[in-house]
Amino acid sequence: MSLPSAQYSMTMRVHLEDSSRGVGQVTTAVGDAGGSVTAVDIVDAQGDILVADITVNAADGAQSDAITAAVEAVPGAALHKVSDRTFLMHLGGKLEVRATSPIKTRDDLSMAYTPGVARVCQALVDRPEDARRLTIKRNTVAVVTDGSAVLGLGDIGATAALPVMEGKATLFKEFADVDAWPVCIDSSDPDEIVRTVQLLAPVYGGVNLEDIAAPRCFKVEERLQELLDIPVFHDDQHGTAIVVLGALRNALRLVGKRLEDARIVMAGAGAAGVAILQMLQGEGVEHVVVTDREGIVHSGRSDLHETKARIARTTNSSGERGTVVDALEGADVFIGVAGPDLIAPGDLARMARDPIVFALANPDPEVDPVGAREHAAVLATGRSDQPNQINNVLAFPGIFRGALDAQATRITPEMKLAAARALAGVVPPEELRPSYIVPSVFNPDVAPAVAEAVRDAAPST
Repeated sequence: MSLPSAQYSMTMRVHLEDSSRGVGQVTTAVGDAGGSVTAVDIVDAQGDILVADITVNAADGAQSDAITAAVEAVPGAALHKVSDRTFLMHLGGKLEVRATSPIKTRDDLSMAYTPGVARVCQALVDRPEDARRLTIKRNTVAVVTDGSAVLGLGDIGATAALPVMEGKATLFKEFADVDAWPVCIDSSDPDEIVRTVQLLAPVYGGVNLEDIAAPRCFKVEERLQELLDIPVFHDDQHGTAIVVLGALRNALRLVGKRLEDARIVMAGAGAAGVAILQMLQGEGVEHVVVTDREGIVHSGRSDLHETKARIARTTNSSGERGTVVDALEGADVFIGVAGPDLIAPGDLARMARDPIVFALANPDPEVDPVGAREHAAVLATGRSDQPNQINNVLAFPGIFRGALDAQATRITPEMKLAAARALAGVVPPEELRPSYIVPSVFNPDVAPAVAEAVRDAAPST
């Protein structure tokens, strides 16, 4: 069962008749129902009635209901109101627009808008490339989705995906001071997505593709890269791959193995899996076996679409066949970007000494983390309640910060590899340990280090 987290956080306003014992009775009831009390605030004392706000984390919606029922059952406690803190955060959206130049006087108005703005417009007619210098294009990224592959939710459409895209935009601003804006397209036709982004591109300095289902996402990214003169980056692919490679470099250093010698098994041949494979091969890794729902990907299979056929040609040089469990035999590294409970913890005993396990399906990993620790020398997941979270926010803010600063027209493989190496380097060698192979997302050194590496690796303009 999942642990309580802020995802299901609520504040309960409770009126208590017994001011001396009431708070303790309520918090005990919360704990007995499986919740975690994170704050207690005394709001008011009205005669014999104590008013308290109890903030609680739960594991899921069912447990939230069980907690409120348990509090209502406490003698002398009246549950006045329950506020869902996650929904409160989203009220009115999570973004706003603010002017960088205040409009306080008639002169300000004349320069910012009519008639002075006409001079700047004419300057851009003469030199369109100056849009990066004279408009928001210099620091603005479009976060583009069709809502067809939202993490943990699937194909929910453009409107329902908007809160995720808003959240992405807030991370851009918070971690790298990049102004980002959601562009949710109500179509899953690749041609319509590409044409829509192409028409909007003059406003933006970069495009972050998000939560677009495979294999459609490959076609959309490839065509936009051909059509646009600004960076196009599918974060579900490349952001994940960059963080995986950065973490893997540190994990292998811990166990005394070299990346180019490592035997790696990867479960999942979708968007993230393809990008991870490309980055591993870009760093000289030769021994990779990829698996999908049907087992090991090999050239003898007749069910492979174009992308998987390409994987078969460039991996599994020994021609292995069988299941993902068969593939684990003698492997140094397992990377899962597939789905929950693909393997049992005991299956990891097939791996080589000091195995490294990255079980990244979220919220439920490919292998139970608790059981996996009995076998793995290093374990990483996609979960925030586990050590070594592989989180894309470690990559994409710094990548776009560096690309925008360099006025790059695309994000090259060299820029991605530089980002992964820089991310690994944020963790000093003397601090490396099995539970700390990637820095915290709140480490202030992450985005600047990644941005600098990307900027330095960008082709000269």
